[in-house]
Parts: sequence; structure tokens; C-alpha cells
Amino acid sequence: MSKRTMLSVNTPTDLILAGVSRIPPSAQLDHAVRFLGTWSGSDKFFMLIENTAKLLVPLLESRAVASYKSGGKAIPKSEVALRLKNLGSLISDSRTLLRLWGLLPIIQWLLSLSRTPPPTRSLKTIETLQALSMLVYYPLEHLSFLSTKKVISLSPTCTTKYSLWSSRAWAIYVVLQFLHLREDWGLVMMRERALKRDARTTITTATTSSTREGEKQLGASMSAYAEEQHLQAEILKRKSAIINELIVNLGYLPLTVHWSLKTGLFKNDVWVHVFGMIAAVYSFRGSWRASRGL
Repeated sequence: MSKRTMLSVNTPTDLILAGVSRIPPSAQLDHAVRFLGTWSGSDKFFMLIENTAKLLVPLLESRAVASYKSGGKAIPKSEVALRLKNLGSLISDSRTLLRLWGLLPIIQWLLSLSRTPPPTRSLKTIETLQALSMLVYYPLEHLSFLSTKKVISLSPTCTTKYSLWSSRAWAIYVVLQFLHLREDWGLVMMRERALKRDARTTITTATTSSTREGEKQLGASMSAYAEEQHLQAEILKRKSAIINELIVNLGYLPLTVHWSLKTGLFKNDVWVHVFGMIAAVYSFRGSWRASRGL
């Protein structure tokens, strides 16, 4: 076989690469890789999987019991439910473990509040209190988690106390977040009113000017209109983000209250998974949208 013939033979690797090269680039795939490559993005993804699994478990168990009573199953248990329960527990432990360095961004956030403060004094106060609540939350969560995994030695009473107070610190953060969102909404509405006022001023100036000046003003008003449309789109995007965050917070609030009480808020854990699912879906949705243009 000649050298030219040998070079023309396509190896399996060449054929695979040739086939892959025909697949067009995917912006969605690039976005997914970028999003899931961050700690926050992967945490929100696994939160969604965890709550989906935990929400399906009681449904599958109820179905298995009903099937057993009707004679359709030999035992009143669901193998799929058991596997999903194990998956949910594994993801929960993994997410908690990965939060062990969650205190570092909080310290960074607290330090940044003095260097680049929020636009209003109220927001600065709210964010400072939120950061302080997280300074309490993370160490207590870490201690209680490591104690339950027998990594450190704490009494059951101490472990329970740390778990309760970490949840209470988180509940404080959630309540403060409602105040934060109210301030955010007020700032957005103020910006929207200013934008509409500027637009009316530009139109009035253009219509009351002389012909030559009016032509100049018309060109300026067209440019201003394009800028206004861009700013209006930004305002709508910000409003959507605030509403999304509000729904996330409404999902977290009953959960933090439930975990802050010794006897809990819900007698049925299904409600925990329902509210967890609400928070997971909208948390993932908000972060996915926010990272789309990055």
C-alpha cells in the first residue's frame, strides 16, 4: 500500500471527529457549561434534583401501599422511592458539605459594604444585618452537620441547639430579604418614573421648537427614544428578577420557620418538599436567566 493510500484511510477517530464537527455550536450548551461550572449554579441545579426526588418519594410510597392493598404488590414498598430517598439524602449532604466555605463570601460581602455601599442607607443597614445573620448561620450549620456525621464530638442537645439557631439566623436573613426587595422595588419604580418624565420633556421640546431646531430635536428625540427603550427593557428585567426573588423567599420563609422550631411547623414533611420545590424552581430560574448574557 502506497504512502498516499495510507494517509487517505480514515481511522475511527477521524470519522467520529468528522461527525462531531458537523454539529452546529449550541449557545444553550455553552450557557449550561458556564452556569453549572460555578458553585452557585451547580448548587441550584442539585437543589432542584434533591427536592424533585424528595417530593416524589411520598407519592411513590403511597402508590406502593395502595397497590399492596389491592393485591398488585407483594410488599407495601417502592424500590424506586427508596433509591430516590437515598439520592435526595446524598445530594443534601453534598450541598451542605460544599457550604463549608460559604462563610468566606459573606466576610467578603461585609467588607465590601463599607467600600462600595448600596444606593440607600436602608439597603446598607439591611445588607449589614443580613451579612451578620449569615456569620451566625454558617458556623452553627457546619458544627451541627459535622456532629451528625460523627466528624466532631458534640452532645445531641448541643447539636440540636446549633441546628435550631442556625435555622433561626437563616430565618432572620429571609425576613430581611423581604425588606430588601421592597427597597429594590421602590428604586426601580423611581427610575421608571424618571425615565417617563425625561421622555415627556424630550417630546415637548421637539414639538415646540422651530422647524430647523425641531429637526435637530427630532433626531435627538429618536436617539433618546432608542435609549429609553433599552432602559425600559432593563427596568422590566429588573422587575421580573425582583418578583422571582420574592417567590423564592416565599418558599424559604415557611421552611426556615419550620426548622427553627423544636417541634417543627409542619406535621407532614410533604409540605417541606413542596415549599422546597418552589424555592428550588424559582431560584434556578432566576440564576439561569441572570447568567444568560454573561
